[in-house]
Amino acid sequence: MLPSGLLANAVVAASTANLGPGFDSIGLALSLYDEIVVETTASGLTVDVEGEDADQLSRGADHLVVRAVECGLQAAGVSVPGLAVRCRNVIPHSRGLGSSAAAVVGGLATVNGLLAQVDSTPLSETQLIQLASQFEGHPDNAAAAVLGGAVVSWIDSTREPPGYAAVPLRLHPDIHLFPAIPEDRSSTAETRVLLPAQVSHGDARFNVSRAALLVVALTERPDLLMAATEDVLHQPQRAPAMPASAEYLRLLRRCGIAAVLSGAGPAVIALSTEPELPAEAIEYGIANGFTVREMTAGDGVRWSSGVAVPS
Repeated sequence: MLPSGLLANAVVAASTANLGPGFDSIGLALSLYDEIVVETTASGLTVDVEGEDADQLSRGADHLVVRAVECGLQAAGVSVPGLAVRCRNVIPHSRGLGSSAAAVVGGLATVNGLLAQVDSTPLSETQLIQLASQFEGHPDNAAAAVLGGAVVSWIDSTREPPGYAAVPLRLHPDIHLFPAIPEDRSSTAETRVLLPAQVSHGDARFNVSRAALLVVALTERPDLLMAATEDVLHQPQRAPAMPASAEYLRLLRRCGIAAVLSGAGPAVIALSTEPELPAEAIEYGIANGFTVREMTAGDGVRWSSGVAVPS
């Protein structure tokens, strides 16, 4: 059992996933960060939350960060007498920006900060991706939060047992990222039920080609982003549930800007080689309750022992 009085901190990025055709496999961290601090105590559990949805989140053992910390401790083969958890939430919830993945990855990473103080082996990146993806049910957001930048993730069936895996991509420096975050919310669970259980061979072939092209566009040929971000497997099906986002997506693409739903939406993200969005796109966003600002690719999760990680 770990002693009381240990303090650890983690800073973890938001993320966008799918990027059009890369359903459940391609993700990208964004420069918007939550911070989590955990302290081992003599007994009990306390949870303090500030920022996004602070008044709506659990203060008990079912809080997602607490569950992730407990998962990480179990994976490391240790326990704690008690726990105090403090969360500073900046990532908007239920907008398709990976807030749940950030909570899980951040919680797991704080365990490494605790382990470092007793000279125990930390959880590896592979373990962090595996454990966080098990919470999520898919690895794209989780892998991006762990590794930072752009990632390709998959279920590795060559391992026994099969597990989640990911590799980083070098995002082309000419690509500018413009998330458009609406006031409206949605949940992945609600929008997944809109997706058909089966798709046609033609639609599958279309998305396979675009997902392959997307890797090229993100890393070497950003001039191909418009074609590379086309999708027929999930965005058209989700559009009726988020009409303002669907229209914003169409408007951006009419303006020649590669744009996609961020994860399951309703946020939209534009990927452009231009440093600014067209005035028409900015005006639509303002008129329809979207907050639009440029971000960069986010860093991988950072953790420390005893002191806060620098911002």
